[in-house]
Amino acid sequence: MGARRRRRAVAALLALAATGAVAGAATGCGAAEEAAGDIVSSASSAVASAARRKADEIRDGANATADVTAGPASADGDRTVATVTATNPEDATADYTVLVTFRGDGGTFLDTVVLTLDGVPAGASKSGTARSNRTLTGPTTAEIERALRH
Repeated sequence: MGARRRRRAVAALLALAATGAVAGAATGCGAAEEAAGDIVSSASSAVASAARRKADEIRDGANATADVTAGPASADGDRTVATVTATNPEDATADYTVLVTFRGDGGTFLDTVVLTLDGVPAGASKSGTARSNRTLTGPTTAEIERALRH
C-alpha cells in the first residue's frame, strides 16, 4: 500500500472512530451527558488500538523510536499539536510511521494519532506536525509511543 493510501486509510479509520463516539454522545440527554465521558474514553481507546494495529501492518519496518522526538504540545485553534522530528541514521532515505500519544496530568491518556514522515534523507532530519483528533483540555504532553522506519 502506498504511503498516501496508507495515510488516508489511517485518517479514515481515526475519523470513523471519532464520529461514532460523537454520534453516540449526542443522541440522548441526561443519562447520555453523564455517560459521555465514558463513551469518549472508550472511543479514544478504540482509536489508539486501531492506530497500533495499523502500525503493526507495516512490513519490514525497523523499530525507530529512538530516532524520533516530540516537541512540546501546544494549542492550535481547537486542537493540540506537537512537532515530531525523525532523524535518519541510516545510509538510505527512509519513511517513518510514528504513533504519537497525547497525555494529560499524571500521564492520563487523551488521544493518539499516526503521523507519517516520508522521504527522510539519509543522515538528516525531517519534521511534521502531530494534530490531536479532538479538543484536548488542560496541560498536555506529546509522547512517541512507537516509531517504525521503513
